[in-house]
Amino acid sequence: MKYVFFDIECACVYKTVAKICAFGYVVTDESFREKERREILINPKGKFHLTGRRGGGGLVLPYEYEDFKQYPLFPEIYPRIKALLEAENTLVCGHATRNDVNYLNLETRRYKLPSFRFAFHDTQFLYMNMENAFSRQYGLQTMAESLGVEFTPHRAVDDAYATMRVCEAICRRERTGLNALISRYGVLPGRIADYRIETPHSAQERSYHAMREQEREQRAKTRDAFFRFVNKNMPRRRRGGSLDGKVFCFARELEDGYPDARKLLAEIFACGGTYTSHPAECNVYIGRAREGTRCQNALDAGAAFIPLDALERALETV
Repeated sequence: MKYVFFDIECACVYKTVAKICAFGYVVTDESFREKERREILINPKGKFHLTGRRGGGGLVLPYEYEDFKQYPLFPEIYPRIKALLEAENTLVCGHATRNDVNYLNLETRRYKLPSFRFAFHDTQFLYMNMENAFSRQYGLQTMAESLGVEFTPHRAVDDAYATMRVCEAICRRERTGLNALISRYGVLPGRIADYRIETPHSAQERSYHAMREQEREQRAKTRDAFFRFVNKNMPRRRRGGSLDGKVFCFARELEDGYPDARKLLAEIFACGGTYTSHPAECNVYIGRAREGTRCQNALDAGAAFIPLDALERALETV
């Protein structure tokens, strides 16, 4: 079996358009011994419109844009790419591979070419399974740095090479080969066929998201109980107590999961204080730390910040 690691750069990417300008790839054997490394430059037949992650400027490709007019259009390169990715006894892999597969898909639609048809794996997803961390998308540079791999970003062939080295480093850390690593974590490949794309997935990922959903449901139940307590007991608060006129607001984590939240509220109400869920309407904000947008909104509105442990100690002496 041979491995093909690939990366794509585009002159522009929109929801239904991705004009490919560079296709880089590295071919290795199962021991990651390099057999071929190349970059194919493609005339995107359109202007370059590059944006950073937030939609602003900042992304720069290491190419002379005017030179692309001399390179072939995608339909001329398509058979070569298709033969590479669809070859028998080949494992195709990239970083955040679904994005690049989607670019290929959009270009085939743009030029009315037959759909690609191959299975693919993703080093980003393999890394997430290895770390059992599915709450964020890991960039290639972040992964490379954590695994001791150096590379020059945003040149397609260099990104493909770095992806290969990252994959090798993951296997080395796990002390196994790539196919055994895939089996170890029960990772099923993504696929493209008939212009439809399936994303790689695993039992571990499904378990993670199921657990997060259970946690979300539990937070919702806790929060609901919290506000039922507020609505029932705040009208019964002691008038003229030591906290009369004080309007409290808790950090969201306290509303959603602090075990003694209702006990703390009962003590506040017993001293005449009231509660609001809107930080801009309070004059006392309670949290474990002075951080977060919710806290800042309260401070901007003139509220005093009191650490949770300080309030607990103060109420114990009331």
